[in-house]
Amino acid sequence: MQHRNLGRSGIAVPPIVFGGNVFGWTLDKAASFRILDRLVDVGLTGIDTADVYSAWVPGNQGGESEAIIGEWLAARGARSKVTILTKVGMQMGPRDAAGNGPKHAVGLSRRWIMESVDASLKRLRTDVIDLYQAHKDDPETPLEETLSAFADLIKAGKVRAIGASNYGAARLEEALATSKRLGLPRYETMQPQYNLMEREGSRGRARPALPP
Repeated sequence: MQHRNLGRSGIAVPPIVFGGNVFGWTLDKAASFRILDRLVDVGLTGIDTADVYSAWVPGNQGGESEAIIGEWLAARGARSKVTILTKVGMQMGPRDAAGNGPKHAVGLSRRWIMESVDASLKRLRTDVIDLYQAHKDDPETPLEETLSAFADLIKAGKVRAIGASNYGAARLEEALATSKRLGLPRYETMQPQYNLMEREGSRGRARPALPP
């Protein structure tokens, strides 16, 4: 199967990446394992998830999708066969009736990124995340703080490359300029919401990578 390079990350994925938000939501563990087995069988080895999946399900707290993927990786010994993409930044933890959770358990502060990556690695049962993505922009945290934290994760070997999700064009441009100015890792990918059900706010197809 033809693969596509993710920017200058050195990571290549199939043209279709499977979205793991259904794990622990509409798919239980057994069904998730069957889907993951089949994906590998047909060569669709890019698996995208997030720490927050699937916190919106009653009784869940987030991390359910990563945990199922981690159990599957351990059971199948399949870590070398797949590319793992996960995200940080959405609200985590128990929610009250208004949908609010712990104040610090959200966003792209250094503190939260460092807590979240270790939790994701533990759930995924792996030593490294291939592509670690900022799930949404956090205008309250300086880009320098966020990108410096990501740089330290790459240096520590916990993350191979970073990407962005749900960023506006102006903020993405600012983030890329900040990376260049400070010599920090750049977002190698951009993952906007665009699908058959949700087309508002996006006028083009998601690109697999940013231009050089």
